[in-house]
Amino acid sequence: MLRSLSFSFVALMILAGSLGGLLSGCGMADKPNDPTAGWSAARLYQEAKEELDGRNYAQAIKLYESLEARYPYGRFAQQAQLEVAYAYYKQNEQASAVAAIDRFLKLYPNNDNVEYAMYLKGLVWFNEDRGLLAGLSDQDPSERDSKGARDAFDAFKELLQRFPDGKYTADATARMKYLVNSLAWNDVHVARYYMKRGAYIAAANRSQSALTTYPGAPALEEALFIMVKAYDALGMNDLRDDADKVMHKNFPNSEYFKRGLNRTAPWWKLWDPNW
Repeated sequence: MLRSLSFSFVALMILAGSLGGLLSGCGMADKPNDPTAGWSAARLYQEAKEELDGRNYAQAIKLYESLEARYPYGRFAQQAQLEVAYAYYKQNEQASAVAAIDRFLKLYPNNDNVEYAMYLKGLVWFNEDRGLLAGLSDQDPSERDSKGARDAFDAFKELLQRFPDGKYTADATARMKYLVNSLAWNDVHVARYYMKRGAYIAAANRSQSALTTYPGAPALEEALFIMVKAYDALGMNDLRDDADKVMHKNFPNSEYFKRGLNRTAPWWKLWDPNW
């Protein structure tokens, strides 16, 4: 009896395996043929690079990811991870680009292209809100969510700390200055909004935040003026006079004394790197 049960169990397992293989084979047959099947790592990389150079980013991404999946080791896989990040960046897929860069930096911390990878990460965040839709409007970039600007600043800062004399130092430094101005103007924009709403304490505090966090930024002129107006509206004459003294000392010919908070040309249009 025991031997019979054992035989039946073995037979059942064989039958189940056969059915599983048959069903698996049917599933495979339903899938379209992969034209890249059998390609070497070198060919996959070459085809992906040609698509990338031809700005066919979606197709390049597919080929790079196939290369990484089939040949996860070696120089082609390393280069593919970095170049797929660039393709995602050009596709305006920031999250995927950053994920690919972080994976590259984690797996290959001593690769010769680490400096470029860190620079590319800064570019991804820097251009987060400079995509197609952003270019269709005259919205002040400082009025948008500042998370991308802060992430870009942190990425470039980390790059300069590790490669202070690197090939991307000058460009990263210029972008960081721009980002500081953008972040400072973001605080000023919020302070101006509070002024319009009559929230004078909040306006003064936000202006003070810009003054202490972003010394030297062009936005500080307006921040000081908002502080003067806010303290005046609150009847805090001593604080108003202190802010006014600082304002006259640092910006003796300020246009804000003449026109108030009515802004003229958008500040960001004065700096257009065409990037």
